[in-house]
Amino acid sequence: MACQRWEGLRKGKLLVQRCSHCNAWQFGPEWLCHRCHAFDPAWTEVQPCGRIFSWERVWHPSHAALKGHGPYIAVLVELPHAGGIRMVGNLLGDPAQKVTIGADVEGVFEHHPESNPPYALLQWRRRQVSSK
Repeated sequence: MACQRWEGLRKGKLLVQRCSHCNAWQFGPEWLCHRCHAFDPAWTEVQPCGRIFSWERVWHPSHAALKGHGPYIAVLVELPHAGGIRMVGNLLGDPAQKVTIGADVEGVFEHHPESNPPYALLQWRRRQVSSK
């Protein structure tokens, strides 16, 4: 089930579930639709763009693998191209940066091909507004 999501990340794609019966979007991965309870919601590619819904500056590692990697900023990102579902991730950049609710962010795929098995993560960075 979640294998497709991880495979999508390895290919540089953000995949989320969308029910083929009622068209509801959902996250996290499930065997059935949260709305109509149909089985096996489809995996659909969406743009890795959203906006910060909430955030927290993390000072203490939440897992032993993160020891020595703090502080960092955890963000809850709302995806408008996927029915407004929200997912948690890390905000790249200075951990002391000012964070604004509603700020636009874009996904950055962090690939780890040297690992066994290889994997990829989706991180977030503030979207730069181009000036003309």
